[in-house]
Amino acid sequence: MFDGKKILITGGTGSLGQALTAKLLETNVNTIRIFSRDESKQVQMQSGIQDKRLRFLIGDIRDFHRLSRALEGIDIVIHAAALKHVPVAEYNPFEAVKTNVDGTQNLIEACLDNNVKMALAIGTDKAVSPFNTYGATKFLMERLFVSANYYKGNRDIKFLCVRYGNVLGSSNSIVPIIRKQIVEKKKITITDPSMTRFTITMNEALELIMRALKNGKGGEIFVPKLKAYRLNDMKDAIIELTNCKNQVEEMSVRPGEKFHEILINREEFRNTYENEQDFIIHEKQTGGEIKINGTPVDKDKWKMDYSSENAELLSKKELKEILIREKFF
Repeated sequence: MFDGKKILITGGTGSLGQALTAKLLETNVNTIRIFSRDESKQVQMQSGIQDKRLRFLIGDIRDFHRLSRALEGIDIVIHAAALKHVPVAEYNPFEAVKTNVDGTQNLIEACLDNNVKMALAIGTDKAVSPFNTYGATKFLMERLFVSANYYKGNRDIKFLCVRYGNVLGSSNSIVPIIRKQIVEKKKITITDPSMTRFTITMNEALELIMRALKNGKGGEIFVPKLKAYRLNDMKDAIIELTNCKNQVEEMSVRPGEKFHEILINREEFRNTYENEQDFIIHEKQTGGEIKINGTPVDKDKWKMDYSSENAELLSKKELKEILIREKFF
């Protein structure tokens, strides 16, 4: 599906953008344009990945005209740019709105103007029943993308989303934080040990994106079927793998932080389908038949949220196996 295609990745210098770029370069893609604000990361990425198909464009999704110029001739857009950190968004709320909401609408309009064929946005569990500013802006991002399918007119374009939690080992998540504390022989800090989180590896996130691009008809939100873990179990797994003797200190919960992640709330299950790997949320549109690669979920089974609190939990042994397999330790 990527043969001869031109692809643009917003926020392409982030960890997901770099991994996605490497995966797409394994295909017969024509061009990949990396669009981001981070000059230093672009230089590092350009020197680290030597491929003539790569193009690097400095720009901000808040700037419609720059974004529109970057999208000229593009077939597929993957929208990964965002202000992502919960505390940052809490203390700079309107900056998060300008990037995550206004920037997303800029992208949608630029896609429509440039006859892009498919646009996929990277969502987050924090958009479900949002409790913080970041989650609220990402909820609006999803709504903007889904709604764009209603007013695209005769344009041959599909807008869709994927939604998942933090990628295992992503910046400022539990694994790299504890690993750094162990190396620097500092106290190991952890928020409430009873907190739970969904686990998804970078490879699993990339596979989800590929499935959505392949199977999306427009208007869907693809949500992977994941297992979860307790923060305390992850902390213990890391300590046992490293034979660490550092003191452990419990920290207060950050502003806007949830105790448990939710990937689908009970209201959304009314419009949710499923297959072996994913749940697919698709609201019924007026006119036309919905074509989904899945079957409607059992409404009687899902009378509760799809939450890390009630999902199948990984054991400490399973967490160790994942950490070793993914080469964190």
